[in-house]
Amino acid sequence: MSGITRRAALGSAGFVLASAVLPSYVSARKRQELALKAAGYRFPRVEGLFNKSVPVEGCQVDFLKSAISDINSNVFSGPQTYDFTEIGLNPYLLAYLNDGFRDYTLLPIFPLRVFRHKSAFVHVDSGIVSPAQLKGKKVATPGYSSTSLTWIRGIFQDEYGLKPEEVDWVIAKKDSALEMSGKTPSKQENVIPEGVSLREGPAGLDESELLLSGEVDAVFHAAAPQSFVNGNPKVRRLFIDSKKVEQEYYRRTSIFPIMHAVAIRTSLLEAQPWLAEAVFSAYSTARDEAYAYMSESGWVSDMQPWYAQGLDAVQQFMGRNWYSYGLEGNENAINTLFRYAHEQGLCSRQVSIDEVFHPLGRGLKDG
Repeated sequence: MSGITRRAALGSAGFVLASAVLPSYVSARKRQELALKAAGYRFPRVEGLFNKSVPVEGCQVDFLKSAISDINSNVFSGPQTYDFTEIGLNPYLLAYLNDGFRDYTLLPIFPLRVFRHKSAFVHVDSGIVSPAQLKGKKVATPGYSSTSLTWIRGIFQDEYGLKPEEVDWVIAKKDSALEMSGKTPSKQENVIPEGVSLREGPAGLDESELLLSGEVDAVFHAAAPQSFVNGNPKVRRLFIDSKKVEQEYYRRTSIFPIMHAVAIRTSLLEAQPWLAEAVFSAYSTARDEAYAYMSESGWVSDMQPWYAQGLDAVQQFMGRNWYSYGLEGNENAINTLFRYAHEQGLCSRQVSIDEVFHPLGRGLKDG
């Protein structure tokens, strides 16, 4: 694993921990072993947590595969089944600011990061070839205030001058990517601010069907609408060469948008403060194992014919630890999302990173 992201700290974990908190972590993990429940997507970068090849030191963890909307609902208004879990970053922010939610605490672990220019789709007959042409047009989405949609609207305003209130929003009552998104969206994914034109779409139609029928001109969606997945010739991405546009965006801003973070039950952290470090270490180690697999054998196991060349290109463009955790190096991306949430009227104020993330976040350094 050397040469990827490792430093010699706490075994093989890909992070450096502030020395002031190290003794409490070591002594605590010797005292007891906790039985915990966790949830998230089964991404390769967290596979080690699912198959238990990467332990959370001092713990036995039962890791459940789940989708983000179902997780958000469980945590914010449901049974709160999980001791720690992947969580939607913007829904967490809205729960924190709008609802006084404090039951879980954020750690700077980011299991999902996605460039969002690829997430705008248009009907080929609409004639829309640029973001500016969406002004006054009907845009469907399966939810309004999810992290992905907040990013897309913010990027389109920053980069192309398209304000959310200049669009006719249509909220689809169904989601064509239900298995990916989850079946039970939380209320934090459907916060509707004042000053935007919004209506619900016809019953029984998902965002993909709305686009194909001509009911809307475009779709913003975290996942690709089913019509695009199926290769329907009537649907295309707004940015035909979205990779080029996203790379130019990254070159200008250094932002790799963050979708999800990890949250731990606050009462558990108060009783076992060493858990913040243990969980951060485990996620970092699991991700480092994914890095190593990609470099060593991903090229032969993956079906993409130019996988190795693609990996080389990413490393040259974004660095070897492009999927970084911790606050250091990620503050710009986090602050940008927090600014978008406030500018779009989803919350009453712009919160600071240090208010929302665990106090030890400044001591958890990755790379």
